[in-house]
Amino acid sequence: MSNAGFPSTRAAAEARLAAFAPRAGRDYVSGRNIDNGPSGHAHVSQLSPYLRHRLITERDVVSAVLARHSLAAAEKYVQEVLWRTYWKGWLEMRPAIWSRFVRERDEARATFPNQRAIIAAETGMTGVEGFDDWARELVETGYLHNHARMWFASIWIFTLRLPWTLGANFFLRHLIDADAASNTLSWRWVAGLQTAGKTYLATADNIGRYTNGRFSPQGLAKQAVALTEAPIESPSLLRELRAYDPAKPALLLVTHEDMNPETIFAQSKAIKAAIVAVPSDLLRGENSVQFVAGAATDTAARVKQHYRCDTHVMETLDAADMIAAAQAANVSQIVTPYAPVGPVADALKLAAPLMAQAGVTLAQTRRSWDTQFWPHAKKGFFPFKEQIAPGLRAEGLSV
Repeated sequence: MSNAGFPSTRAAAEARLAAFAPRAGRDYVSGRNIDNGPSGHAHVSQLSPYLRHRLITERDVVSAVLARHSLAAAEKYVQEVLWRTYWKGWLEMRPAIWSRFVRERDEARATFPNQRAIIAAETGMTGVEGFDDWARELVETGYLHNHARMWFASIWIFTLRLPWTLGANFFLRHLIDADAASNTLSWRWVAGLQTAGKTYLATADNIGRYTNGRFSPQGLAKQAVALTEAPIESPSLLRELRAYDPAKPALLLVTHEDMNPETIFAQSKAIKAAIVAVPSDLLRGENSVQFVAGAATDTAARVKQHYRCDTHVMETLDAADMIAAAQAANVSQIVTPYAPVGPVADALKLAAPLMAQAGVTLAQTRRSWDTQFWPHAKKGFFPFKEQIAPGLRAEGLSV
């Protein structure tokens, strides 16, 4: 099972990366801002669904690109990959921003008086040229060009005057590549919340230029007045994780936050069984559901072969089910790739105390890439950018 536009296997991700890597330099720079429509995204890699679920990792992608280009030649593309890392690190050190988004989204969903306007926006029936096309493209394909995402968010907030949290939730439900950090913080940036007072205003001229004249919407907002909010928290240190004991029998838990455990946990007889958990209640759009279902099947096959253990797909992250799986494997330790701030992390946070009461510990392991880069996301992207080359060298990549 897979999404037609994005076959959800690691092999498909590697093939797409191999095809794109030679074009990650000048070709990417010249065409990356142009949205040619659903079948015209050849100038961008379209690797984001695979990166989001880590069927391939950021390190995989940057390594392949740097094998074909110098860092200077592929700087724009490498930076785009690192933006995802930056957003995750930024939110990881300010988890209350995710909680605030969830609370405000739920409040807006319950109280916003013009539900018809929300339905019109989500179904592409507003009458705004371009915007309606992108709404339909998103629901149909699970993907939008990055420039279209910015235009869409700006029109949603400043022209249609709809709650930004409901727009962000629309993306979160339908984009195959949407994660809590990149999606939430990008919408906040457009709204003038992420960088206080700095907004993004979509204009007909810009849209016409970068869609090669496909769209020229009329009646767009002429100004974008930044939204305001209560002060945000100062960045905290990355939280300490319970250590994984590789000498102790364990059940391997894989979630759709990181579906490449082979590059974290070494082959070991200590891993007695594995489960690939893809909770249906954390996924909404059909494209997202299909992609993750296909990725779960692919991941389960890879995990079973790599660790030579019984592996099952499970549609839940409930404590009771994980306890039962651990008991069936006769282990008292569950190990899993780290889940960053977001719905999966929320579910594991609820489950961990109940598991502990049953004598089952949960040990998360953070990738060295994240440990290397996330602490530099305390401020804006420009200070973070200065740490890219040193960080890549620390990760063993030639720059």
